[in-house]
Amino acid sequence: MAETFIGLAGNPNCGKTTLFNELTGSNGYVGNWPGVTVEKKQAKYRADKDVTFVDLPGIYSLSPYTPEEIVSRDYIVNERPDAIIDLIDVTNLERNLYLATQILEAGRPVVVGLNMCDLLKERGDKVDVAKLSERLGCSAIEVSALHNTNIDALVKAAREAMTPATGTKCFSAEVEEALGKIAEKISGNCAPELVRWYSVKVFERDAEAIKPLNLTSEQNAAIEPLIEAVETARDDDSESIITSDRYDWISETMAECVVKAPKKLTTSEKIDKVVTNRFLGLPIFVLIMFLVYYIAISTVGTAGTDWVNDNLFGDGFFVNGASQEQYEADTETWGENHYADQVAGFVSAAEADGVVTADSAAEVTSAVDALKEDPDDVVSGVIVEDFAAGTAKANVVATDVTITDEDGNPTDETIDSVDTTAFLNAVEGVQSEPAMADYDGYVPSVPIAVEGWLDNIGASPMVKSLVIDGVIGGVGSVLGFIPQMFVLFVLLCFLEDCGYMSRVAFVMDRVFRRFGLSGKSFIPMLISTGCGVPGVLATKTIENEKDRRMTAMLTTMIPCGAKTPIIALVMGVLIGGSDAWWVAPMFYFLGIAAIIISAIMLKKTKPFAGEPTPFVMELPNYHFPTLKSWWLHVWERVSSYIKKAATIIFAASVVVWFLSNFGFANWDGGNGAFGYLPELEGAGDEANNYSLLAIIGGALGFIFAPLGADHWQAVAASISALIAKENLVSTFGTLYGLGEVSENSLSLWTGFAAMFTDASGVLHVGAMLGFVAFNMLDAPCFAAMGTIRRQMDDSKWFWFAIAYQCVFGWIVGMIINQLWELFVLGNFGVWTVIAFACLAAMLFQLFRPTPKFEETKAKILTDLNQA
Repeated sequence: MAETFIGLAGNPNCGKTTLFNELTGSNGYVGNWPGVTVEKKQAKYRADKDVTFVDLPGIYSLSPYTPEEIVSRDYIVNERPDAIIDLIDVTNLERNLYLATQILEAGRPVVVGLNMCDLLKERGDKVDVAKLSERLGCSAIEVSALHNTNIDALVKAAREAMTPATGTKCFSAEVEEALGKIAEKISGNCAPELVRWYSVKVFERDAEAIKPLNLTSEQNAAIEPLIEAVETARDDDSESIITSDRYDWISETMAECVVKAPKKLTTSEKIDKVVTNRFLGLPIFVLIMFLVYYIAISTVGTAGTDWVNDNLFGDGFFVNGASQEQYEADTETWGENHYADQVAGFVSAAEADGVVTADSAAEVTSAVDALKEDPDDVVSGVIVEDFAAGTAKANVVATDVTITDEDGNPTDETIDSVDTTAFLNAVEGVQSEPAMADYDGYVPSVPIAVEGWLDNIGASPMVKSLVIDGVIGGVGSVLGFIPQMFVLFVLLCFLEDCGYMSRVAFVMDRVFRRFGLSGKSFIPMLISTGCGVPGVLATKTIENEKDRRMTAMLTTMIPCGAKTPIIALVMGVLIGGSDAWWVAPMFYFLGIAAIIISAIMLKKTKPFAGEPTPFVMELPNYHFPTLKSWWLHVWERVSSYIKKAATIIFAASVVVWFLSNFGFANWDGGNGAFGYLPELEGAGDEANNYSLLAIIGGALGFIFAPLGADHWQAVAASISALIAKENLVSTFGTLYGLGEVSENSLSLWTGFAAMFTDASGVLHVGAMLGFVAFNMLDAPCFAAMGTIRRQMDDSKWFWFAIAYQCVFGWIVGMIINQLWELFVLGNFGVWTVIAFACLAAMLFQLFRPTPKFEETKAKILTDLNQA
């Protein structure tokens, strides 16, 4: 049996996606329509695999103003599906009928589904379905996509509809007369069932729609007087005449087919009086979003993310509660002895007394660490024994040894004294740290399990490093956010499906319109405070292509969860702890300011010029979404995050691992050979200074010099932050030999501050803030960049977006550093002049009048002879 294609069309929020999910289970192909960023969804009918449903974008008309309208029109007219189901929100019948009148002219069999009839009955309104079907000239069936009512009957009617719709006679007599004459003149240029469609489009002078007709200049010359005659008689342009006649016909249809109950406020209207109130709307929204993010980011979601990071990609976990309790108790008891602090304090005391040199002290510390991993390490055992013999002979005693916390930061507590005997006991104590693997019910983490498997098959250290540090480390950093993303999507999808998010866009439109954006741009920016990937994905709801591209470009400038460690790092350096309350808000306001400034400047350029699209949106009635539809909506977002983000992260992780671990042995005593650095002869702790990443960082240092961060480590950290922004912190820890440290580590604060401290000991705060500002505003992580590429669906626009983000971030960072150097430290140079020039250019672009740009391609002609 031949495959049947049925298109699903309708206005936004008419329940079309709910119907699509109900019919197909949403287990279908998801891609983009050719040449545009509009998502294309199609899937097999669950009851009959020979039927494929194509979910067209939610649109208000088939006029050529948005990509959604264009792809819907082209699919119906050019690809010729076997039938069209036009789903109508019967509670907004008048608005929905406008699209129906256009679809009925497109020459395909049409069935109208009157959705949400249950809500209409609650209002007390009645629709004469039989009379409506007669006026439309096609079958109209009452359905409820939400409650799966009459869905099978709707599909059956669509499959049995064999006769192409001929369109409603909705135009005035003089227009119908003109359309008839136009039809005679173009009948040879198109299929018979499309003559009505093209007659209307020619009358409207729709340049894009009538291109397939290939009308000759003679035909245009003959048709143009017919249109002009009607325009003269009606004193209006042809497009407006068609629109006006459609609405006149719709008004007559409403009067004949709909009996409205006495007007009273519905439940939704009562709620809207509060949540869309001019004064209460914004505070209510802020409160709701605070609760959403508190649950997703601070409580439930964070608990899940911490579990994934600490257990699934960390040390492993227990499935036996008793074993876990025993392990935690043993670990606490072991930790109370502070063995590592005793070792560190005693070695420092021996160095201070001159018993060992700094290099020897470092060698002893490394030997103790090696014995922790392998107590039978003979060489390390000899080093410790010799050290102990020397300290015993010199009577070394460490006093008031500082106790550190879990981040390695000093506390107020001390150990009275540590002698050689206590040191040796501490060395044994370090080796006795409880191991999770020694307890019943332990499940190793992914890195540990994979490392064990690699050991068993005899994998080389290089392969192990690639898999563990490169692939699993990079991909795991993204997958760790899945619990937060899942909880966030559960809450946001509920707000979206119940109808609240439509109101939010309406409320925020008043604010965003002042900056050249529509209210729909606010939702992606809000979501991006959690993660940029779903934030960029959310831009697909913005109809205007210019606004959608600009929002996708700018939304990741908002600090996301992954940038929080960077903010905490700066707070630690400046204040010495997370009590620097003003730093985090400063960077959030920096992100908001960057978006507003960029939006204003870009709106004054030709590619983004134009008023924001008028905010037209049906506010659906509030309702509790079905669990199935809700789950499918959440899973669509989460699975997209996993598939798109993880694949890009995988490739990027391998590249950065290669750059970090391969290089030339150019150190003292090295032979200059190229290879895997840890295995090259003479490689030491500083081998990463000779990696390809270090070489690239050094070569690009001149770019960061105006920001005050020309060290290769700063460049390398910025490159690694492109994988995931939080990598900036861990990269600093690795490059400075600090191991696994958090953003709250004092040693990391010290190392980070040292990079911005000159030879005279002055901390260049402006350079540090400028460097961080650049990393906050530049191109986002690879996962978000991949999502931007998908949304842009155009390599030129993608690279423009990445370039703009990087250049804008660099300019902001440079201005911050140069102004600080001038006004605080009194330093003036060439870059100071450039900073003022950039600042002046930005201010000029912000405050200059908006230029008038002429449209080079008019979609609606003023005269057919222009075609």
